[in-house]
Amino acid sequence: MSKERVKSVTIRSDSLRYSLATDISMLVKMRLTVLVVISALLAYLIAADGAVDFLSIIILGLGGFAITGAANALNQALEKDYDKLMKRTADRPVAAGRMTMSTAIMIGGILFVVGIILLAFFNPLAAVLGATAMVSYAFLYTPMKRISPMSVFVGAIPGALPAMIGVVAFEGSITSLALVLFGIQFFWQFPHFWSIGYLGFEDYKKAGFKLVPELDGEVHPQIGLQSMIFAFLLLPFSVAPYLLGTSSLWTCLIVAALGIGYAYFGWLLHTRRGAAAARSLMFYSFAYLPMVLFIYYLGNL
Repeated sequence: MSKERVKSVTIRSDSLRYSLATDISMLVKMRLTVLVVISALLAYLIAADGAVDFLSIIILGLGGFAITGAANALNQALEKDYDKLMKRTADRPVAAGRMTMSTAIMIGGILFVVGIILLAFFNPLAAVLGATAMVSYAFLYTPMKRISPMSVFVGAIPGALPAMIGVVAFEGSITSLALVLFGIQFFWQFPHFWSIGYLGFEDYKKAGFKLVPELDGEVHPQIGLQSMIFAFLLLPFSVAPYLLGTSSLWTCLIVAALGIGYAYFGWLLHTRRGAAAARSLMFYSFAYLPMVLFIYYLGNL
């Protein structure tokens, strides 16, 4: 069978396995986008001090989803040639050839415009922060991933903006609470991404991505220690809501305890230096952020 025939059969097989809805879901990274939206909504509810406006919640959720989905769609369009080289991303719609780059860009553009319009419903600053998050993620963080591990610091800024956007959507300005929640989401990302980078190091290396500190071509042996340090940096932000008068002391102490637990898993990665320890840190990181925001929310009821 000729190569052209094999390719034709493969494309038809893919079209049977993947619907357009499935490909769009993969394009916007549905699960990741939903987690980002949850962080923005919880931040809004924390700022609202328990007051619930369901229409605003729906608009913020849709706006946050559109902005995040736009950033992910453009990211996949820009990285399609690199995604092909990695096992974990080779099946993405643009990388696999089921969706053209222009279609992905068009979807991203539409989502971006919709997201900005929805965030502007609250105030211009929320829309500006949304645009900043999308542009910095797609056009700063994305290309920098192949240049330096410092890309994680750059990517942590748009990664932390959803919490700030949630507060700004309610309060109309960058308040102390907005900065505190931004700080929590900012520092949370380093152990989170380093654990993922540790587990996928060889795969990322195939595509030339530099997401973790390296030493002699291998993951830096101090990455667990660095993860622990960044987890400890969460502690001042954990108790700040009490000092600001927005949360009780017990609420902040519970959050601080979760931060100490985060640091502990970073220490385990430092001492054990294996995939099991990295996986434990990664799973804890997935739970940490929504738990912290939900605890602050419950503390305000």
